[in-house]
Amino acid sequence: MNRRSFVITLVVGASIIMGTGEAGAEEPKLAKATLAGGCFWCTEAVYAELKGVKNVTSGYIGGAVPNPTYKDVCTGQTGHAEAIEIEYDPAVVSFQKLLEVFFATHDPTTLNRQGADVGTQYRSSIFVHDDEQRRAAQEVMTALNQARVFPGPIVTQIEPATVFYPAEDYHQDYFAKNPNQPYCQAAAAPKVAKVRKVFKDLVK
Repeated sequence: MNRRSFVITLVVGASIIMGTGEAGAEEPKLAKATLAGGCFWCTEAVYAELKGVKNVTSGYIGGAVPNPTYKDVCTGQTGHAEAIEIEYDPAVVSFQKLLEVFFATHDPTTLNRQGADVGTQYRSSIFVHDDEQRRAAQEVMTALNQARVFPGPIVTQIEPATVFYPAEDYHQDYFAKNPNQPYCQAAAAPKVAKVRKVFKDLVK
């Protein structure tokens, strides 16, 4: 575990009180988390690794253009971000843990940029579904900034979750289907390897 990931784990763990409700007879309902942290090929690949995650869908959110295509979003003119919608079991993995992985696997200090990918469609953003998610996101970001985990302040946006438009079929499970594609090897594979190493207790 590198120092940054270790500090993120400590800071988030110390600053958030996890819910530990009693196990009930009924299967808990799935919750949704919607995150944008650069190219969705990478973020989808990361969260597909985690226990409690039932489904990850790549898509577009946050803009004003209805039913955008990948070509539309790539212009940077739609207001949409490349994002993933995660359906997860909160009894197995908490929203806070999902955020912990989120901040450890992308750079939240660069505005509208992840590596060579530049534009508002690559912004770092947490699209919250309720006030509880908003509070959790704010607390995590405050804790990480106060601990100076990153070389600069976190610029991740907290936005209300609006209509999520699933991306074209060929984008879904892209890394799993194309692990040797050059971009996947350069950008997605290192993130997946990091999750398997640093968050091995969360991996399926």
